[in-house]
Formats: sequence, C-alpha cells, structure tokens
Amino acid sequence: MEIKDIAGYRQEELTIDAVKVQVQALLFFIPFAVLFGIPYFLLWSGKLTEESLSATFSNGFWRLGLLLLAYFGGIIVHELIHGATWSLFAKSGFRSIRFGVLWKSLTPYCHCNEPLLMKHYLIGAIMPGIVLGVVPLVYALISGSLGWLTFGLFFSMAAGGDFMLIKLIWSQNFNALIQDHPSKIGCVVYKPIK
Repeated sequence: MEIKDIAGYRQEELTIDAVKVQVQALLFFIPFAVLFGIPYFLLWSGKLTEESLSATFSNGFWRLGLLLLAYFGGIIVHELIHGATWSLFAKSGFRSIRFGVLWKSLTPYCHCNEPLLMKHYLIGAIMPGIVLGVVPLVYALISGSLGWLTFGLFFSMAAGGDFMLIKLIWSQNFNALIQDHPSKIGCVVYKPIK
C-alpha cells in the first residue's frame, strides 16, 4: 500500500504514537464504564450475589477457555467489521481491504488501500465499537448479563484506537478523502484544493 497523489487534493498525514494509543484507549473506556456500568449495577445489583457470581465464573478452565475464545474471536471480528464496512464504500470493494498484525505490539489491523470519503471512513472506523461494544452493553442492561457487560466493556476499550482516530480526523473537512496510513497508526487526509 502506498500514498498516492490525487489531482485537486493536497495531503496531510495524521498519525498517533503507538504507546499513546494504548494509554488513551484506557481513557475511552471510562465513559463506557460510567454510562453502562453504573446503570447496570443500579438495575441488577440484587442479582449479583456471591452465589450468582460463583456460578457465572465457575467451571474454571472450561469457562476461561470459552472466555478467551470469545475475546480472541471478537478481536478478529472487530477487524472484519472494519473491512466489511469500508468495502461497501471502496470502488474496488473487498479487494481494497488488507488485514495483518503489527507484531511488535501484537496489534491486528485492517487497512483500506484506497481513499474514502470522510463520512464513509468514519462509519467503518466506528462500526466495531458499536457492534461489539455498545450493542452488547445495551443487551447487558436489558438482560442483566454480567458476561455481556464485561464483553461490551472490553470491546469498547478495544475500539479505543478507533475512537482516537475518529477524534483526530473529526475536525477535517467532510469533503476530504481519508486513507489509512501504510506504515503508521493513523491516516492520510486528502484535502480539496480550493
């Protein structure tokens, strides 16, 4: 993947330091914990007895194995959601999508190899946070499921890098084109030349 010049646009790189992403992802977790954790415990605190918690986390290795499988699978699904969403807006569809792992930080990624309209890029960036974070959190509030609460909170935190990227590009012109940076965490913004 490479950064290309596009006639009528000027480029600007917007990148984020990898360490900063990991630290600030925790900060994006706090609003989700407050917005969903407090109502959950107000609604379902009577259900959270020592016996119910013991039953939820019993069967040791079996439950731990299922939990790890769910979280590992969720990480893969997170990247697939990015790719599937961006492919809807990419001219070359799913052929423009690339997946991989940054081995130094053990971070999986999804890149779209072509520039997208900002609104389309934003939709693809936020979708995993909604599907794997917000939806399970809402379900946890309705059902009282502690498992779905922890799953939703985990994947809200996992979307922290996505939320940082959204925050980074939010002030850009909505007519801009956005392309994932080929080698750094961030993107290249193509701004229309007036």
